[in-house]
Amino acid sequence: MRGRVARKAFALGGAGLVALAVAGCNQGAPEEEASQTNLKIVEKVQIDENGAEVPASTGASPADPAGDGKATCPPVSIAMAGALNGPDAALGINIKNGVQLAVDKHNEANPGCQVQLIPFDTEGDPQKATAIAPQIVNDQYTIGLVGPAFSGETKATGGVFDQAGLVSTTASATNVTLSENGWKTFFRGLANDGVQGPSVANYLKNTLGHKKVCVVDDSTDYGLGLSQAVRDTLGPVADSACNISVKKGDKDFSAAVTQIKGAAPDSVFFGGYYAEAAPLVQQLRDGGYEGVFASADGTKDPEFVKQAGESSKSAVLACPCGPATGSFADEYKQKFNQDAGTYSAEGYDLGTILLKGIDSGAITRPALLDFVRNYKGQGVAREYQWTPTGELTTTLIWIYGVQ
Repeated sequence: MRGRVARKAFALGGAGLVALAVAGCNQGAPEEEASQTNLKIVEKVQIDENGAEVPASTGASPADPAGDGKATCPPVSIAMAGALNGPDAALGINIKNGVQLAVDKHNEANPGCQVQLIPFDTEGDPQKATAIAPQIVNDQYTIGLVGPAFSGETKATGGVFDQAGLVSTTASATNVTLSENGWKTFFRGLANDGVQGPSVANYLKNTLGHKKVCVVDDSTDYGLGLSQAVRDTLGPVADSACNISVKKGDKDFSAAVTQIKGAAPDSVFFGGYYAEAAPLVQQLRDGGYEGVFASADGTKDPEFVKQAGESSKSAVLACPCGPATGSFADEYKQKFNQDAGTYSAEGYDLGTILLKGIDSGAITRPALLDFVRNYKGQGVAREYQWTPTGELTTTLIWIYGVQ
């Protein structure tokens, strides 16, 4: 989640999402379910940066955090940092649960190597994350981190983790500029907004054939950056008469609704989180707007469906996150009594990579950093291999729908 648009060339290809279809990922299969409605978020289609469908491919099995069960290691820990409380907590909890599942599977299989997971609650707030970062790096036993989760907090703390030499793998921060800071310890576990923004914009424009789109952002690093990428790609299709910025925490969107109704667009794209997306789409529907409501990964959570109710029906949600598939989906539901959510698979995969490094003997910060830097392997969500700046070498986007 990001601040400004950097026009870059990203390698797009099916090889990076091999595991999206492992064990038969059927398009339209339920991925997440809200407790107060029959509506569900379902995966629809995988797309490239032009908005065109890219069939999910089958291939190698994802890495197993259990390994061979013979690992030995001294006491070490992995940290997780993200929103575990507050209005956007569901997204952070999804990640933490994914990492926890990987750690628990590893520890159960490897009595000689018990790795501790230490979660840190940032509430998604950059200031809180800044206060927490020293606690993470000052723990000599912590040699790896999954997080921070959001772009603002990642931007605020990345220099601290880089200076400490602590590998920082984010399952969800998509701000393009995060990989442009010269940090050597930053690794992004999914596509950034330089891929997501053009992909969803071209899906609306080219695939759905929309001629007029209103773009609304929530003024955060994530929402503003993603929305600007969408606006840039849409070009004149993004109607300047309804180029709208709201604020994180807003609940009354009457002014925006009036502006959007006056423009009468084919669709509204909202760059922001579910806490604002839910009341926005409710007020749009209550105000009589019947066009398509589209958003992205910050909205793609069962809480959006739960909070928006029937108003969320037919929403189009883009995400660089892969659907939960195969045994991972079953194990997650059995352990947490709920379906894996947005970023759960990424949290599991990144936790697994750190655990594989520890099992290989990389039990210091420099060694684990070197392991991740040179890693290439299949996960649940995709194949993981990074460029020198911490970007994935292959990236694609999924389109989900509420039905």
